[in-house]
Amino acid sequence: MNTQPLSNWQTRDVESVMHPYTPIHRLRETGTLVIERGKGVYVYDTQGRGYIEGMSGLWCAGLGFGDEELIEAATEQLRTLPYYHLFGAKGTESAVELAEKLKELAPVPMSKVFFTSSGSEANDTQVKFAWYMNNALGRPKKKKIISRIKAYHGVTIMSASLTGLPNNHIGWDLPLERVLHTDCPHYYRFGRDGESEAEFTARVVQSLSDLIEREGPDTIAAFIAEPVMGAGGVIIPPQGYYEAIQPVLDEHDIIMIDDEVINGFGRTGNWWGCQTMGMTPTTISVAKQLTAAYAPLGAVMVPEDIYQAYVDQSAQIGTLGHGFTYGGHPLGCALGVKAIEIYQKRNIVEHVRRVAPVFAIRMQRIAEHPLVGEAPSVGLVGAVELVADKKAKQPFDPKRGVGPAFARFVEGHGAILRALGDRIALCPPMIISEAELNELFDKFELALADTEAWVAKEQLRAA
Repeated sequence: MNTQPLSNWQTRDVESVMHPYTPIHRLRETGTLVIERGKGVYVYDTQGRGYIEGMSGLWCAGLGFGDEELIEAATEQLRTLPYYHLFGAKGTESAVELAEKLKELAPVPMSKVFFTSSGSEANDTQVKFAWYMNNALGRPKKKKIISRIKAYHGVTIMSASLTGLPNNHIGWDLPLERVLHTDCPHYYRFGRDGESEAEFTARVVQSLSDLIEREGPDTIAAFIAEPVMGAGGVIIPPQGYYEAIQPVLDEHDIIMIDDEVINGFGRTGNWWGCQTMGMTPTTISVAKQLTAAYAPLGAVMVPEDIYQAYVDQSAQIGTLGHGFTYGGHPLGCALGVKAIEIYQKRNIVEHVRRVAPVFAIRMQRIAEHPLVGEAPSVGLVGAVELVADKKAKQPFDPKRGVGPAFARFVEGHGAILRALGDRIALCPPMIISEAELNELFDKFELALADTEAWVAKEQLRAA
C-alpha cells in the first residue's frame, strides 16, 4: 500500500482516468505510477525516478523509448498526410508499403493484409473472416472457434470470448456462443504425476480431437493460438505440440489462426513465434511490435485461396462490409514500415539470439530459488511462477496477492514487471544490452528476497 500522500499528478489521475486491468476499488489507497518520459529501456516517473521497463510496456515497445528514427518517420508522415482511410477503394502509400513488407516477411505465403487498430480488433476480424469465408463456401454451420484455457486474444466481446482467463469472462456475460476452449498446454501445471511431456502432449491433442468429434467437425471453423501464450502466463508448449495438432486440424478442414501479437517481429529469436514453435499458420494476426508501439496498429494476413472466398462473398453481397476508421492509419503504417526497416538493418533478431542465453542463464538461476516453481523462457520472453511449496508445486492462495506484492517490491528497486497472478512476466525491449539485462535480473533478485521475507512475515507458506 502507498503510505505517501498522492502527488498532484496522481490525484488528478485517480479523479479522471479509468485504469484497465487494475483493482480500481483500491486505487485511492495505492495511487498510480505516472510515467513522464522514456529513453532506451528506461522510463521515468513524474518524480524523476527511473525504471527498467522489463515488460516493453505491454509486450510491445521492442525498440525501447525515444528512438529518433521512429520519431522522424512519424513527424514526416504527420506533415505529409496526418490521416486518411482505406474505405471505398481509397489507399495510402504507407499502407501499401507496409502490406508489401508484411507479405515479404510472412512465414508462409500470404496474399493480402487487412489493417486494424489493435490486436483485439485483428483477432475479432479473424473470427468474422472465418464466418464470412464459410458462408461463401456454402458451409453455414462451420462457425465455432476453438481457443485454449489461459489463452489471451484480446478484450473486444469476441476476442475476450476467445481469451481463456476467468477475469475476462466473470461479470461480463462471456464467453459468447460459438467459442470453445480446449486444454492449456502447460506441462508444469497440468501434467499428471508420472506423465512425460510426450505423454502430456498426446493427451491434450487427443482431448482436442475428442472435442472436435463431440461438437461435429462440420461446425468447427478455426483453431486460434499464440505460439507462446503471453498474458496467460508466458506458457511455452512442449516440443512437438503444434506438429501434433496440425494433422487433426487438416483432417477436418479447420484453419489455424496464428496470433503473433506478442510473439512476432523477433521476440522469440525468430521473426515469427510460429517459426520458433513449429506451428504452420493459415492466417496471422499482428500488432504491438508491428510499430514498436509508437502508434496503434494491427493487421490480419490471409492467403490467396481464403481471400478469393472473400471476393466471392463480396460479389454476392455487393461489398466487404467490415473495417475500422483508424485501420491502416497512415501514421501507424509509416511507423510499421520504419520499425521493420530498423529490425532488419540493426539485426534485431540476431541481437535477440545473442542476448537470449544471458536471459536464460539468469532465469535458470532464479528457478533454483525456494519460492520459485518454474522459470521458463524463449528468446526475450519468460515468466517466473511463485509457489508456496516448490516440491509439491503448491500455489499460494491467489487472494493473498503474492505476485502483485512482488511487482510492488521490484518497482521499489527500479524495474517494472507484470504480475499475471503469481506468475511474473518478463519481456524487455529487444534492444536491451547484456549489462542492462543483468541489471534487470539483479533488481528481480532483490525483489524476490523482499517477497520471501514478506511471505515469511505473513506466514503464507505451509509449515
